[in-house]
Amino acid sequence: MPASDTLCANTLRGLAIDAIQAANSGHPGMPLGMADAATVLWTRFLTYDPSCPQWPDRDRFVLSAGHGSMLLYGLLHLSGLLPLEEIRRFRQLGSRTPGHPEVGVLPLVETTTGPLGQGFANAVGMAIAEQFLRERFGPDLCDHRTWVIAGDGDLMEGVCHEAASLAGHLGLGRLVVLYDDNGITIDGSTRLAFSEDGPARFTALGWHVQRVDGHDPEQVAGALDVARSDPRPSLVCCRTVIGWGSPHKASTSAVHGAPLGTEEVRLTKQALGLDPDADFAVPSEVVARFRVSDPDRAQIRRAWEARLASHPRRADWERFHARDLAPLLKAVEWPRFEAGTSVATRVASGKVISALAEALPNLLGGSADLAASNNTLVPGGGNIGPGDFKGRNLHFGIREHAMAAICNGLALHGGLLPYCATFLVFHDYLRGAARLAGLMALPVTHVYTHDSIYVGEDGPTHQPIEQLAALRTLPGWIVLRPSDAAEVVEAWRAALLHRDGPTALVLTRQNLPVLDRETRGEAVLLHRGAYVLEEANGAPRVVVIASGSEVALALEARKRLEAEGIPVRVVAMPSWELFDRQDPDWRRAVLPPGVPRVSVEAGRTLGWERYVGDTGASVGIDRFGLSAPGAQVARALGLTVEAVVEACRRILA
Repeated sequence: MPASDTLCANTLRGLAIDAIQAANSGHPGMPLGMADAATVLWTRFLTYDPSCPQWPDRDRFVLSAGHGSMLLYGLLHLSGLLPLEEIRRFRQLGSRTPGHPEVGVLPLVETTTGPLGQGFANAVGMAIAEQFLRERFGPDLCDHRTWVIAGDGDLMEGVCHEAASLAGHLGLGRLVVLYDDNGITIDGSTRLAFSEDGPARFTALGWHVQRVDGHDPEQVAGALDVARSDPRPSLVCCRTVIGWGSPHKASTSAVHGAPLGTEEVRLTKQALGLDPDADFAVPSEVVARFRVSDPDRAQIRRAWEARLASHPRRADWERFHARDLAPLLKAVEWPRFEAGTSVATRVASGKVISALAEALPNLLGGSADLAASNNTLVPGGGNIGPGDFKGRNLHFGIREHAMAAICNGLALHGGLLPYCATFLVFHDYLRGAARLAGLMALPVTHVYTHDSIYVGEDGPTHQPIEQLAALRTLPGWIVLRPSDAAEVVEAWRAALLHRDGPTALVLTRQNLPVLDRETRGEAVLLHRGAYVLEEANGAPRVVVIASGSEVALALEARKRLEAEGIPVRVVAMPSWELFDRQDPDWRRAVLPPGVPRVSVEAGRTLGWERYVGDTGASVGIDRFGLSAPGAQVARALGLTVEAVVEACRRILA
């Protein structure tokens, strides 16, 4: 006979406290507190198929409170997706049960969580993706929901506020959040710093809000049933006791992030009616309860596959979900730019986006209230809005952090090609989500415009200095700073071909000359990270390396030095990351050993020493900017042709 909700929940609790005690590390409080609600969700509401866990129309479950990872691992074990041995190896080197959930390690772990609020915002992205696809393919192919377990810490984070606001505005009725309302954080009671009426705030944001006893399975089930029928996103506030069942640590911060201790584990098991002498015990009737619906789950999935097989838009669905975009990019009518004209690289990017939107109907993105300035609008594409997902333009509002985290969710969901945009200086506002995009290897394209001190009169608050260096420190990212419109085309192509991580396109507000490529290196060489743009007349005595707007500066400096009889090679280096991936022969051919080098870029010089070496020089900006017209700021800060020429002379002296 299948087990009761209580026995299932207590089995999850026992697994959690045993694994955490064995590891001598972990967070038992949340798994003990939310086991009842999680049992109800996974056994009665969550649509998934353990025999095909990556089925596209599965429900998405996000454990935003990722520190409670042992709750998720216990659920996966009872669902037949995780061997018990891996739970015994919780938090150990090489195990499939890391301290916080990591996407790609286990099936049905939909996102990497732990930094609070990120999973919540990812879930908003997943819900947007579902609505977008549902609008285009109908409920026959897209009929799933997004479920979240979040805690007090999630709801305190700003990224959660931002994402919840947008979710309420858009009316994401297929998003349901179970809020572990236990009133405890690491430092103690939430009253130390959190006295707002959280549920009332969500009501004001346009959410449907219910309050239940999180330890009463029928109350939880009733609330989830109501939530499924409400057109608004839902917050189910589950009032719980952190560390439920622990005689001495329940309701205290002591149970949040430390093992219970051997004796307290024993006492907790006794209080829960579990065998205190049995470690990692899983009654067969509990497994039966979790697996009893597996035949129905498989049948639901097979019925979906049959509908897909006969669906008139099956080919479109498969194109939406294609991983290799190279064949699709062949159909793009890439814009062309006339040599000798002047085009801001942000403007060139806008023209590329327009062309891509024609060929890639699943390209979806927008800006943090800067679409007209970032040039990220799809012309004639329409706007996504409350209850209307026919459009192509997603307006994130002034919510940079949520924007990036939501785009992570769009990418995690599958079927979409997400991009987002803001000014480069505001990368700082979204860095938490950017870091996780790199960690999860998500193919999200970030468009950063207004990339330097040439922003001018807006002054140092809006003039990025350290942001390029910061972007380049992110593992897994490709950073591209194209030097002209032709390189922008190749930068977008590179971004869409890079399916194993995020890409940053760093673009100018000011016009840049479209370079004549007849006698220079072709823009397609951007894909190799760096290339010889203009060769020296004779054996080069110095190599000037530049990116973005400073490539034109380097070319002008070369003219002056060549006139003095100093042969200069100009190397365009739009991407450190792509260049570093090239074979040694290419790298030596571009940057020949023994030839002195000068770098020039409108930002921190930090990091350029890896290319110019001890004998080279870097022309850049290692201080904050100034408020004045861009050209005047550049002169005042030494970003001039004269400065580049002088740096070359100095290292040759």
